[in-house]
Amino acid sequence: MAEFPTSRFLDRKTQPSMFTLVLLASISALAMNSFLPSLPNMAEHFGSSTSIMGLSVGVYLGSSAVFQILVGPLSDRVGRRIVSLWALIIFILVSFACVYAPNTESFMALRALQAIAACTFVLARAIVRDTTETQASGSKIAYISMGTAICPMFGPALGGLMGGWFGWEANFWLIGGLGVVILVIAYFDQGETVPENTLGFREQFTEYPELLTSRRFWGYCLASAFGAGAFFAYLGGGPFVGSIVYNLSPEMLGLYFGAPAIGYFLGNFLSGRYTTRFGIDAMILWGLWIIFFGLSLSMIFSHLGYGSVETFFGFMILVGLGNGLSIPNSTAGMLSVRPHLAGTASGLGGAMMIAIGAALSTLAGAFLVPGSSEMPLLLLMWVSSLSGVGVILYVRQRNKKLQLYT
Repeated sequence: MAEFPTSRFLDRKTQPSMFTLVLLASISALAMNSFLPSLPNMAEHFGSSTSIMGLSVGVYLGSSAVFQILVGPLSDRVGRRIVSLWALIIFILVSFACVYAPNTESFMALRALQAIAACTFVLARAIVRDTTETQASGSKIAYISMGTAICPMFGPALGGLMGGWFGWEANFWLIGGLGVVILVIAYFDQGETVPENTLGFREQFTEYPELLTSRRFWGYCLASAFGAGAFFAYLGGGPFVGSIVYNLSPEMLGLYFGAPAIGYFLGNFLSGRYTTRFGIDAMILWGLWIIFFGLSLSMIFSHLGYGSVETFFGFMILVGLGNGLSIPNSTAGMLSVRPHLAGTASGLGGAMMIAIGAALSTLAGAFLVPGSSEMPLLLLMWVSSLSGVGVILYVRQRNKKLQLYT
C-alpha cells in the first residue's frame, strides 16, 4: 500500500479529510430517503398512489447497483477524484430536474439517474482502502458511516417538515443545493489516492472473476447485503406502515422514520472503537444477531396484539444498531480479499448489496396492500436478517480454516 501525505483540509495534494469522505458517502443516503415522508403528497401531485411512488426507492437502488459496478473499475483506471467530481455534477443537475418532472414515468427515470450519487459512496470506501490497512480500515469506515448516519437520522425528519411547509419539491431543491456544497469542498480537498494503473478500462473488467471466484468475497458481500436488506425493505414498506397502518402525517412520519439511524449511529461508533479489539467477523456476527433479535421481538409484539407505532419504529433502532456493527466490517472484509482491486471490490460489493436491497424494497411494496398490517414487512426483514447470520457463520469457519483474521 502506497504512503500518502497526512490529510490537510482543502489541500488536494494530500489525501482527502475524513470530513470530505463523510460528505461523499452521505449524499447518496440523503437522496435515497429524505423525501419519503412526502410520498403521499407526491402521489397526489402525479395522480398516482403511495405504493407506486414508493417504487422510486427500488428504482434508485437498482440503478445505483449498475452505477457501482461501473464506477469501481473506472476509478481504478482514471482515478477517484475525477470520477467523484463528475458524479456530483450529474447528481446536482438531475436533482434539480426532479422538481420539473411532468409525470410519474419521468420522475422515475430521473430517480434512476440521480442514483449516480452512489458512486461517491463507493469511492469514499475505496479511498479508505487505498490509504489504510485491513483491520484499521474497518474502524475508519465505521467512523465515516457514523457521520453518514446523520443523514438518515435527520433527513426524513427534515424532509417531512419541508414537504409539509413548502411542498415535496423543496426536498429536491435541498438535495441539489447540498450537492453543490459538497462538489466545491471535494474539488478543493480531494487528492488522488489510486496508484497509477496501466490497465485499460476493458482490462479492469477482466479482473472481476478474480473476485467472483472468492468464496470469502461472496460471503462478506452477502452478509452485508442481507443485513442491509432488512433496512432497505423498511425503506420500501415503512412509509406504508407509517402513513396507512398508523395514519401518521408527513411531519410525524418523518420524525419516526429516522429511528433506525439512531441505532446506526451508535453501532458505527462501537465499530470504530472495538473492531480492532474483537475483529471484523465477530462484529459482523453480533450485528446480524441484534437485527434478528429486534425483528423477532417486534413480530412477537405485533402477533400478541401489542403492536403500535412506538413498538414498530422503536424496534427499528435495533435494526440500525446491528447494521452499524455489521456493514462497516463486512465492507472492510470484502475490500481485503483482493486489496489491489479496492475500487472494483467496493463497486461490485456495493452493487450486490444494493441489488438485493432493491429486490427486498420492491417486495415490501408488493406485499403491503390496502388492509395489510405491519406483519408482512416484519417477516420479510426477519428472513433477510436470518440469512445474513447463516452467511457470516460460514465465513467465520472459512477464515478459521485459512487461518485468517476472525
